[in-house]
Parts: sequence; C-alpha cells; structure tokens
Amino acid sequence: MSVAAIETELLRKVFGDHAAVKGLTLRVAQGEVFGFLGPNGAGKTTSIKMLLGLVAPTSGKGSLLGAPIGDRATLARVGFLPEHFRFQDWLTAGEFLELHGQLLGMEGQALKRRRDELLERVGLARFGKKLLRTFSKGMLQRIGLAQALLNHPALVFLDEPTSGLDPVGRRLVRDVIRELRNEGTCVFLNSHLLSEIEVTCDRVAFIRHGEVVRFLSLASLDENQSVVTIHASGLTAAMVSEMARWGQDIQVNGEQLTLTVHNEACIPEINRYLVAQGVNVFAISPRRLSLEEIFIETVGKDGGL
Repeated sequence: MSVAAIETELLRKVFGDHAAVKGLTLRVAQGEVFGFLGPNGAGKTTSIKMLLGLVAPTSGKGSLLGAPIGDRATLARVGFLPEHFRFQDWLTAGEFLELHGQLLGMEGQALKRRRDELLERVGLARFGKKLLRTFSKGMLQRIGLAQALLNHPALVFLDEPTSGLDPVGRRLVRDVIRELRNEGTCVFLNSHLLSEIEVTCDRVAFIRHGEVVRFLSLASLDENQSVVTIHASGLTAAMVSEMARWGQDIQVNGEQLTLTVHNEACIPEINRYLVAQGVNVFAISPRRLSLEEIFIETVGKDGGL
C-alpha cells in the first residue's frame, strides 16, 4: 500500500473537560480530493489544526505524507487556506505572494514567475499592484487560494474555500481543485456547501462528536440509496408492511407511498409484487438521495448534538 497523504489513528484533543475530537481515525490517499463534513462543533477545525501541527493532540497519532504530524520539512510541502484568515492588508497582492513565497524559501525570478502565474490562475492578474485592504471578500478568498498553492504543495488543506465567492469564483475553485488532483496533489476540503463537495470530491467522511461515523465514495453516490415514490390504488396495511422487505422509512399518504431503498434493482420486484396483489400501479418514480440528504440522515437534523 502506498504512503497515505494523511493518516490518523484515534487522534484526540481535550480542552479541559471537553473532548473536541474524541478519536479521529482516517486514511486519505495521495491524489485524492477528500471532503470533511460535519455540523458546527463537530471537531473539524480542531482536527485540521492538529494535522497541521498548530494544536498538539492529547493522544493518538497521525502522519502527513508519511512523516509524523508537525514535521517541519513535511509542512513545507503543505498548503493551507484557513477559514478565518487575516492577511497583511497593507501589502499589494503581488507583495503578499512574494512575502509568503520568501517564508517558504522561494526567491528571485522563480518566485516572481510563480507569483504572476498564480495571480493569473485565480483571476487577479489585473490587481497585482492593488492593496489587499481594497479587496472584496471574494478577492481575498482568491488571493488566499493562490497563497496556499505557492510551494507546489503535495497536500492542500482548504477550509471553506468558496466562502464569499460568487458562482464564477466557485467554478474557478472547482477547476483549480481538479487540476491539483490531476497533478497528483491531495486536497483535504472542509465546506458547508454540500453541492460543491458533491461535484468536487472523490470521497467524504462524516464527522460527529469528533469521530468519523461514515465514509462515502461519491463515485458510488448514484448507486446509493434512493427514495421511491409509488402512486397506486388498492394498497392495504398488510401490503405496506410487506414493503419493509425492500426498504425503510415507509410513508403512506392516500394513494402515494414512499420508501427508501438501498438499490434501485429491487424496483421491478416491488412492481411485480404489487400487481400480483391486485394493486393498480400508476407510476413508480425513483429519486436518488443527494449528499445533503445523506448528511442529514447520517448526523441527524440537529447535527447529532
């Protein structure tokens, strides 16, 4: 098995009497775009800070790119865009990237070329000499993304990268993430915009109370649970009870029955059963669950609090 970009085993962080992260265990492959999902207070930000060596874990262990978390040489190969950033707003966009490039050990013409390349990539080439204090929230988000990519990182942490962006900006971020994946870079993505996660990530983890409660491959999302709506007349209570053979969360409203199935392959069997019972079936309509619906099902409507 190749070296994982991120690997943790029972990583735990306790503040006083409160366990912010109870026991995080996960493995993220190189070149994977990985979504980290959970309600507010689930321990996502604390987990990211531990992985970056910004907060020391209470117990457990973890590694980035094969080295223990906190290893300085490895962190030089990691990019990070925090959710709540405070950039040096007295600098121009170009100066800001040069400063952070110098902190990474970059210099000379190589740094200037990388600066200009990234300003162009995030759509800010015309604003390289503008002070950051004149930037909008979305423009600051873009320059922050450029900063996270300065060192050609092998692993990038993006915490709410599309916050404050318009649809064009969100599309730009998606394109950059796809380019990173194609280059073999691992992207660890935390976002509340599940629609963005759904079209961007390869796999996600649902976190609750500081623990992963479920992993989901988004490649298999289309094959995952579906809500099936059946319009029929002549249904009896016994028939409705029998539907539990194929699904769950069964609800009946007049001549409409809905249930959640794990595989749409059972739909023809359901139809044959109903027809054999003398039921008049007018329509059967499957609808695959969205990532948002799976999120609510997994962590609960109240976030599992």
